[in-house]
Amino acid sequence: MQRELTAPAPAAPDDGGLPVLPELAARFAEAAGRTAPEPVGGAPALRAAARGYWERRGLWTDPEHVVAAPGGQPLLLALLAAVGGDVLLTRPSAAWYAPLARLVGRPAYHVPVPAECGGVPDPFALLETVRRVRAEDGEPRALLLSVADDPTGTTAPPELLHEVCEAAVAEGLLILSDETWRDTVHHPHGTVLLSPAEMCPEDVVVLTDLAGAFTPPGWPAAVARFPATERGVELRERVLSTLNAARAVPLPPVAAAAAHALDEPEPVRERTAAAARAHGAVAAAAYRALTAVGALCRPPQAGRQLYADLDELRGGLAARGITDSVELERELTRRLGRPVPGGHRFGDAPHTLRVRLSTLPLLGTGDQERLAALAAADPLRLPHVAETLTAFETAFRELTRTGPRPTGTEGSPLP
Repeated sequence: MQRELTAPAPAAPDDGGLPVLPELAARFAEAAGRTAPEPVGGAPALRAAARGYWERRGLWTDPEHVVAAPGGQPLLLALLAAVGGDVLLTRPSAAWYAPLARLVGRPAYHVPVPAECGGVPDPFALLETVRRVRAEDGEPRALLLSVADDPTGTTAPPELLHEVCEAAVAEGLLILSDETWRDTVHHPHGTVLLSPAEMCPEDVVVLTDLAGAFTPPGWPAAVARFPATERGVELRERVLSTLNAARAVPLPPVAAAAAHALDEPEPVRERTAAAARAHGAVAAAAYRALTAVGALCRPPQAGRQLYADLDELRGGLAARGITDSVELERELTRRLGRPVPGGHRFGDAPHTLRVRLSTLPLLGTGDQERLAALAAADPLRLPHVAETLTAFETAFRELTRTGPRPTGTEGSPLP
């Protein structure tokens, strides 16, 4: 079995996101004059806030088992370095997982996801992959999964998650659970979302990047919860050692804002809920537009993205010179005027015709438009949201219509 050795660099990120909450900006400003750096692993106030955040979600947590870092990437990098051995990822998975594994010299193997959702591997495929890796003298030690998934925008059903966790623990794998998007579920009263740490508390490290639901992407902060076991304590110490060597600590203003966000006062809860509703509304509309032209797409349930498969339309796309995800990425980025990363960036083979689509641009292009979308009872009725959705639908309808792509008088492609 061949492991994946290379992957393209991630596509350009989305813009800065939603406007900053005034309460978070105030905490940031209050701490801007601090000159002393944060301690490695986070100050007591930030770790205590993380404890409260997890305990409100049913996970008892000791602040001594928490580590904070300046973003999910450096925290996952330290985790992968500390765990050692080979890492198993889902196919598809977040674009930053595999490059970080390669950066610390950890072989990464992708396992296909089941039909109903992304973020977790098919349990039988997981067992088969572990067997094959070991047969080739590999040493699988960790499974990295995401119960609320980027890139597919889906959530893992509890019964399926339980099967996956049982299989992973039976094979001696440590589960790294990326729960960055768990607080972005579009319909929280109709979606049951559990953490692997609720099922296998001694075998799970939980990772949460606050940029998913709480803080701006430009304020990097993430927290991890380690098992209250001897192995968990040892793993945490190794992670702290790596973070210390890199001086990877949150900036004081960011740490102050992050602690306030994790305390979840009413304005933070209201913003989180409003963002989830608005993204859910435009995601559902984008899903309808995609399926109307014949694309395959799992119904979005969380996050700010969809993952579309246009393989059923391969014939018509080939007539336009689009035969793989690299070409599809290039064409959709041109048509939509923003990055539309192809499936090859998420672990899928380049010959597939898959793309990840962000819902953030569908809410508008500036602070006022996006705030209006958050405040609206039905964002789809706002003129600027309707306009962006119309442009989205038109781009896919024109791309997938049958017939060769038209050319101009000089032979140049036309939109």
